[in-house]
Amino acid sequence: MSDRLQQMERWLNSLGYHNYTLTSASEDASFRSYQRLQQGTNSWIVMDAPPDKEPCDCFIEIANKLGQAGLSAPEVINQNLELGFLLLTDLGSTPYLSVLNADSKKALYSDALTALLRMQVNVTSLDLPKYNRALLSREMDLFHDWFLTELLGIRLNVSQQKQWVSIQQTLILNALEQPQLFVHRDYHSRNLMKIDTGNPGIIDFQDAVCGPITYDLVSMLRDCYIDWPIDEVELLALEYYRAAKAAKLLDVEPQQFLRWFNLMGVQRHLKAVGIFSRLNIRDGKSGYLNDIPRTLNYLCQVSELSELGSGMTELSNLIAELNLSERIKAMIK
Repeated sequence: MSDRLQQMERWLNSLGYHNYTLTSASEDASFRSYQRLQQGTNSWIVMDAPPDKEPCDCFIEIANKLGQAGLSAPEVINQNLELGFLLLTDLGSTPYLSVLNADSKKALYSDALTALLRMQVNVTSLDLPKYNRALLSREMDLFHDWFLTELLGIRLNVSQQKQWVSIQQTLILNALEQPQLFVHRDYHSRNLMKIDTGNPGIIDFQDAVCGPITYDLVSMLRDCYIDWPIDEVELLALEYYRAAKAAKLLDVEPQQFLRWFNLMGVQRHLKAVGIFSRLNIRDGKSGYLNDIPRTLNYLCQVSELSELGSGMTELSNLIAELNLSERIKAMIK
């Protein structure tokens, strides 16, 4: 038994929990891990967040905000911030990813879109970090530094580097010109739980920021873990658009909204490819490499849309010139 698990059990015992079982509930793409505490017919989730790597304060703050807005987020029952343990209500073991299919997607996405709109309308972002130029740029640098350089060993030449800078600027300006509000920042099928009442359960929200209105929407509809036809995605995006316009969250034409949505997806997917690469190289989590081809495919599809202009043509050309899709497929065979 690891030292962390022993610490966790001593803490639970001090709270009066005995004769229980602990089983791994999940791990995420950070240093956090989760155990399911089972005692008879009751269950809870214990978050293990080493305080030197994953402070719990933001999780607690955002969980309270989401709960006050009437959303289904884990409730913090007990805490030990010095050790980095939280005892949470259990939202079950059924992530959207495990139940999303052609038959279920309409109802599941309808619930998730309703929850997203409620979150954006009712959860304040005034006290959250800003999704500013520096953060947007750092995230896209993950693609360059970890995917191109570290994973594939590619060094951009002068011309390619100029293209990369131009692509970044296009995406940054797109993000900053949108209405800025609460952004969960990882609103997708692994962080949305299928629950019977108040669906969906929402988890992994501790990195929330004040940022672009389309960020969470594109995270969900252009999910790195499951894909749908591009025309179906746009129909769902426009369904959200009409609701958001009615709620006075935005006031632009549909074409402008879809441009925001598509370009925001490019920024997110560049970041995601970089993160998947880093998880493999730094943390030994090689399974995330399998998600890179799907994410690169999104980048190819969207960057070829003529209405997005020359900035995305540069990205499409760069992906083709560097033969990125074929290189990563060969690596994970």
